[in-house]
Amino acid sequence: MSVDLIAIILSLIVVAGILLYNFTKQIGLPAFIVFMGIGLVLGDGVWGEPVYDNPHLTEFLSSMALNMIIFAGGFSTSYQSIRSAWKEGILLSTAGVLITALALGYFTWWVTGLPLMTSILFGAIVSSTDAAVVFGILESKQIKLKHNTGTILEFESATNDPMALILVTIFVASAIGGSQDRSIMMNILTFAELLLIGAASGLVFGFLTKWILKKITFSDLGLVPLFILAMFFVASYSSNLFGGNLLIASYIFGVLAGNTEHAGKSNSDYFNNSLSWLAQALMFLFLGLQIFLKELKPVFFMSILPALFLIFFARPLAVFACYLPFRSVPWSKKLFISFIGLKGATPIVFAFVPLIQGVPHADTIFNMVFFIVIFSVLIQGTLLDSTARRLKLLNEAEETA
Repeated sequence: MSVDLIAIILSLIVVAGILLYNFTKQIGLPAFIVFMGIGLVLGDGVWGEPVYDNPHLTEFLSSMALNMIIFAGGFSTSYQSIRSAWKEGILLSTAGVLITALALGYFTWWVTGLPLMTSILFGAIVSSTDAAVVFGILESKQIKLKHNTGTILEFESATNDPMALILVTIFVASAIGGSQDRSIMMNILTFAELLLIGAASGLVFGFLTKWILKKITFSDLGLVPLFILAMFFVASYSSNLFGGNLLIASYIFGVLAGNTEHAGKSNSDYFNNSLSWLAQALMFLFLGLQIFLKELKPVFFMSILPALFLIFFARPLAVFACYLPFRSVPWSKKLFISFIGLKGATPIVFAFVPLIQGVPHADTIFNMVFFIVIFSVLIQGTLLDSTARRLKLLNEAEETA
């Protein structure tokens, strides 16, 4: 297949996904389902041999796209939102992710017979929520929530991917080398290194970008978004180069750059929103191309119990544990947040890490992750608005509509 034809096909797929967006928004279906579905149809053996099978390239492209999405999410997050949500959000995106990963990991080990460390790795892969899916559904159904619940969900979803990736990195190393070869102290040091270097890179280049934007007036405002994008890549991949977590660097850099007032602010907002959409479209498409139906069938029944356990026990356990210090928070809010732990493309991207590193049974957990995402969207996504209504979390204007 020629490069020209590939470019035309990819462009037409993006066009189709954009044209279908209004329809999917009306029925509450996340946009990623459309692009991933197109990838599944085009790339699977439905038409014979797969037209695409390159996990290394898919992991590289998907990781870069995810990095851009995290950056764009940080760029659109205001300081005010962070101030109102950070206490609850930080606990949910750190301790909540860890509790979810461990609870699901041990349950998966118990019901599937997979090795313990591989099962815990599987738990870490699906432990974070997906901001794009959560708020795509909230926006499509025009849901406004009481008690700052929406802001909490937004902050948690935007900040818990780095924690999940750190856990995946640690557990991959343990699964390859054997858990006995990595002490608890080694894991703590690895966690601290990934976190601190990532945060430092985001802060250094974020403040540098703020200073430049305030000191220099660009003669062509169209250059401002490109400048910010270039500095974002410097920040995130500098973190990666020195052993830090690039998602943390991306998010922190995005927050700092996005909360800087300058002449090209509106241009940058539109540019980054479009960039995020393009990154999502291509990421979901390539993930769909890399997933094959014939490999999914053997793990379907194997995935049902872990998926239900994650939705109805592991996630609620993590949320209620994290809310122990917040005694004044209404039970309805805790219950809603515990149920709305929607998954998206992020776990599938993380599942490439053990696959490429050669972790035992990585192909099995990769395919199980796909079903976890589908079950999450079908169960949690479908019941989101009715759950909010029954818990009386909708604003008065929404309840009377």
